[in-house]
Amino acid sequence: MGAVLVVGGKAVGRGRNRREAKQDPLSHAELEALRQASKRLGTWRVGGTMYCTLEPCAMCAGALLQARVKRLVYGAADPKAGAVRSRARLLSRGRFNHTVQVNGGVLAKEAAALLAAFFERLRARGR
Repeated sequence: MGAVLVVGGKAVGRGRNRREAKQDPLSHAELEALRQASKRLGTWRVGGTMYCTLEPCAMCAGALLQARVKRLVYGAADPKAGAVRSRARLLSRGRFNHTVQVNGGVLAKEAAALLAAFFERLRARGR
C-alpha cells in the first residue's frame, strides 16, 4: 500500500505501509505521507490531495480530516477495513467540521493487482 500527498502540483509527502517492518500499528502509508508533508510544509494543516492504493481505514480517514486534506483519490476498495465507503462513511459530508472530496475506484483493477502481488510475496516469505 502506498500514498502520496500533493500540494500545489508537488509531491510533499510519500508513504508506504511499514507496520510489519517497524512493528508499529500506526505505520500506515497515509500517516507516513501526512507526517512527511506536515514536516516539509511546517504546518499540520497540509491540505492538498492524497493519492492512495487502497481505501483508507478509520484511523487514516480521521487523520485526513485532522490534516485538512481537501481531496482523496484511491484505487481499490477495502471490504474488510475501508472506512471511506466500504465499511463506514467517515468522510461523508456533514459528519465533521471539515469535508474531504472523495474519488474512489480510480484504476481499481490495477491497484488491486498491485496489492495482490504484494501480499503474495509476503506470504511466500512466511509472514
